[in-house]
Amino acid sequence: MTLGDIADRGLNLREPANQVSSRALVYWVLRAITTWVVLGAVEFVVFFVGGSPVSHRWVYLSASAAIALVYIIVMPPWRYAVHRWEATPNAVYTQTGWFNQERRIAPISRIQTVDSHRGPLEQMLSLANVTVTTASAAGPLKIHALDRVTADRLVEDLTSRTQANTGDAT
Repeated sequence: MTLGDIADRGLNLREPANQVSSRALVYWVLRAITTWVVLGAVEFVVFFVGGSPVSHRWVYLSASAAIALVYIIVMPPWRYAVHRWEATPNAVYTQTGWFNQERRIAPISRIQTVDSHRGPLEQMLSLANVTVTTASAAGPLKIHALDRVTADRLVEDLTSRTQANTGDAT
């Protein structure tokens, strides 16, 4: 679909109206901590087994801890400020990322499937993710960290609108 086609349908590539759940902040912090704990454990083992001088090991370990702390503090609110979504009668809009940001639009007539999924941590926080699959070579649109009730409503709404649409979803 070209930009002209999008404009002809009255669709605009714009910032979507809705933010993800505020619990996404907790989710992203917990995921970041988990990642850095695993990396820290590996570094700790290397620290005691490594062949470099002890003073260098402390520098590496301190630098890694500083980077981890900055990442855990900066990344979640940054992502929360960027991640947005919206479903209109004509299309689904998404905006994702933090360093590399992406805006996508999927006309309802192009939607092939709508799915939701929840990992263990997301279940614990009552969050869910929605995946909107189209025939696009760019892949599906993903809306992460929605409130579970909102995600369920969105899946139901998009599924019924897709079924009611007479387009061929290609």
